[in-house]
Amino acid sequence: MAPATVYSMDLNVKNSKGILPRLTTLMKKAGLEDVVEKGDLTAIKLHFGELGNTAFVRPLFVRPVVEAVAKVGGKPFLTDASTLYVGQRGNAVDHLNSAVYNGFGYSAVGAPLIIADGLNGCDEIAVPVQSKHFNEAFIAAALVRAQSMISVAHFKLHEAAGFGGAIKNVGMGGGSRRGKMAQHSNVAPVIKAKKCIACGQCLKQCAHGALSLDKRSDKQKAANPKISKLAVINKKKCVGCAMCMHSCQQGAIEVDWSSGIPDFLERMVDYTAAALRGKEGKSLFINFLTQISPACDCHPWADAPIVGDIGIMASKDPVALDKASVDMMQKQPVSPCSCLADKGDVADKIRAVYPQIPWEHQFTYAEQIGLGSQEYVIETI
Repeated sequence: MAPATVYSMDLNVKNSKGILPRLTTLMKKAGLEDVVEKGDLTAIKLHFGELGNTAFVRPLFVRPVVEAVAKVGGKPFLTDASTLYVGQRGNAVDHLNSAVYNGFGYSAVGAPLIIADGLNGCDEIAVPVQSKHFNEAFIAAALVRAQSMISVAHFKLHEAAGFGGAIKNVGMGGGSRRGKMAQHSNVAPVIKAKKCIACGQCLKQCAHGALSLDKRSDKQKAANPKISKLAVINKKKCVGCAMCMHSCQQGAIEVDWSSGIPDFLERMVDYTAAALRGKEGKSLFINFLTQISPACDCHPWADAPIVGDIGIMASKDPVALDKASVDMMQKQPVSPCSCLADKGDVADKIRAVYPQIPWEHQFTYAEQIGLGSQEYVIETI
């Protein structure tokens, strides 16, 4: 596979031009006009930020993306899908409220906000795939129906993937709730006996009859002696929609994190390929290498950046873009106030924070299935 071109800009003023007009130039150089055709319903896929987080891509940087899409005749909308975990973005109402609170109102960004998988995370389309993990991938419906896509990702480290960039933004972010569950675990969630109070709320939410209240075993009674029953999941009936998890006020239903990380990385890459199905040549990817935090923007906080701000990069190849972003970050000195400050000038910053994650595997697998190339050339704007 031939090297892909990754376009890069720093954050300095050039010829009296600041970041925003230079971002417009970056998108044009990267091929926005080839990606978006007149009349396209264009999904601008981003992360609106969990309430309390301060590292997500700011609305003022998203506005030029909206304007650039509109200028070439596209019909842009900002979008993301519901979260798998219980937080402030688990349904469309909370998600939209969070987005507006974080500054993504129409007056600021100039485009409507659409939660891609609907009111409760179940508006999905099963996209046929042929991989060693899936026969179909459950992608948020609005992303599938969009005619072109612009990924706007905040590049940062991540607790499960090692890092998050274009691949994670589209693959994990583009899956419906059931799709996220399929990537993260062995489909069925697990019940925490210590937290379950046998209220039965999860049973009411399950549309597949996969939950019941059974008597606790002696071991389960020890976890919570005051409660005689326990919610139990029938894994043969469970479809992994995660509605039970979001209905539990006790936090007793959780994702099964026991599956291997390499398999998780492969499933995430599979979902990226599925989300881009039908959009070959109709997608552009932008990574913001700013405030590179050591954890995901899904937390209601952001720790000190591990390196200084680097710039913004864009490409039609998500694999090359993420690889270039990782390489660029690895070259930077560690920030003195970050969680890596006492580790010295480490060569692999991702592994220094998450030693158990073979983060490179997602590149190997992505290249193997034809998602993109690890080989790239950088063209500086």
